[in-house]
Amino acid sequence: MSLTGKRVLITGGARRIGKALALGIARAGGVALIHYGLSHEEGIKTLEEIHALGQEAHLIQADLNDPEQAANLVGRACELGSLFGLVNNAAIFESPTWDNTNLGAWQRHLNINLTAPFLLSQAFASQIIPNGHGRIINILDWRALRPGGDHLPYTISKAGLAALTQSLAISFAPYISVNGIALGAILPPSDGADIEKVSQHIPAKRWANPDEVVELLLFLLDGPPYITGEIIHVDGGRHLV
Repeated sequence: MSLTGKRVLITGGARRIGKALALGIARAGGVALIHYGLSHEEGIKTLEEIHALGQEAHLIQADLNDPEQAANLVGRACELGSLFGLVNNAAIFESPTWDNTNLGAWQRHLNINLTAPFLLSQAFASQIIPNGHGRIINILDWRALRPGGDHLPYTISKAGLAALTQSLAISFAPYISVNGIALGAILPPSDGADIEKVSQHIPAKRWANPDEVVELLLFLLDGPPYITGEIIHVDGGRHLV
């Protein structure tokens, strides 16, 4: 896959999966515009790794919990050059259930996981339509299409993002293809989850390699533009059981 010279804005691109995606874009020849919220030091390290590859990249800070900052992020990115792609990766992942979810946690998940991707996509489309073509990739979760009772505000916000993915695919056609990647067990979470125990619930019986996610991202960024409105699971079949 080749993204030579194409500029892609990736939210939450300083660390974890976002970092892997940013590095993948750079290795494919693209210009990664790496958004971060609080992870400044990690963002600097990611930027240095990309520069060591001989590729151009930039850091952009914004608090996606603030709708105004989210709405302005694409415009700031476009000051560095026209955008080809937008990867809505940034998210928060907390574990409250229905009985201990307060309004603050609920709204925070909606702001970052759903409202920000909408505002970013809206601003991105205004830069592309009707004179250009581009790609939007939304990073989802297998829970989005198989919601349970745990991680309530996170799951609902991601379910909303799945619906938004399909709605915007219709709205932005034929200028922008919009697809989603629904992740399963990729990187061990910070809450100390038992890796082996989680693996037993996955038909593939293992966690994913982040490179497998990167491969799919590059395909959706550089592959057939006729593919739109799809949500592809990278979860080892977990959504099936």
